[in-house]
Amino acid sequence: MLILNRAAVAQSLSHAQCVDVLGPTMQAVSRGDIDMPLRQFMAIPDTQGKMAVMPGYVGKRSPNDPPVFGVKIVSKFPRQPDSPHSSHVGAVMLFDAAEGLPVALLDGAELTAIRTAAASALATRALAREGSSTLVLLGCGEEARHHIQAIRSVRPISQVIVWGRNPERARAFAAQQTSTGALDIQVETDPQKAVQQADVLCTVTSSPEPILKGEWLQPGMHVNLVGAAVKASAEADTEVVKRSSFYVDYLPSALAQAGELLNTIEAGVVTKDHVLGEIGAVLEGDVEGRKSDDDITVYKSLGVSAQDLAAGLCAVSNAQKNGIGTDVDW
Repeated sequence: MLILNRAAVAQSLSHAQCVDVLGPTMQAVSRGDIDMPLRQFMAIPDTQGKMAVMPGYVGKRSPNDPPVFGVKIVSKFPRQPDSPHSSHVGAVMLFDAAEGLPVALLDGAELTAIRTAAASALATRALAREGSSTLVLLGCGEEARHHIQAIRSVRPISQVIVWGRNPERARAFAAQQTSTGALDIQVETDPQKAVQQADVLCTVTSSPEPILKGEWLQPGMHVNLVGAAVKASAEADTEVVKRSSFYVDYLPSALAQAGELLNTIEAGVVTKDHVLGEIGAVLEGDVEGRKSDDDITVYKSLGVSAQDLAAGLCAVSNAQKNGIGTDVDW
């Protein structure tokens, strides 16, 4: 069995490649060629942490991609901004679907960060205007960094604007990203002003309360709602949902755990039929995507185990070709 630590995963899976891997994966999700029990959470007593477990199976995505099953186990603890650890620490274990034998154990933090950003980029490629050039990030943590790389692989981004609840942290993030040659990143202290400049907007915060208001949205924008992954949290208010053409990654998850959508339904503003479809169905051609340059499209990302499995299998294949990782007897 191959073991890939965080550095090995980063070496073995680029954001651009992960976007391409997730396309047929999400089509398989929407075709039903999967088995994905809903993500389960367990609170850790006497802490603010919790454990999440995401088992799943995904069938063939292409002639060269075999079925695979496995599980992701994640420890999610709040961290200080200067912590050397991710807020999501865990592992993904992959099994061969033909023999039921373990294939690999991968670092879950890096794999999750890459595939989450790649999922946003996939939705952006499917739904955003072709010439979208300004990316706005609400949030300035690890996922913000990954989203810059992923979104740039699908749209001609020439300007990045970042807002953070802590302006000093936002400025430090912008300086660090600029120093790596990513882009010259601007910091905006007023979230409304930031949002109103966006062609593509990504919310990548840990805020349990809305930090994005629907009245700020401009015609033609595409929005990826990424940070909130449980029913009790929502990064966007009900007006965002109401005003938008709304898409999800996996409808059963969205109807159980997407706080932004569920809040809007419970308020009587929309019904569940407001969801136009899954992103995989858009890629399959079964659901219409953007209808005009003035549409406001929103993609609600919760993350599904099929994404971890497919991205992990791709990383393993690349690592094996390049002699990366550690083989162990199991």
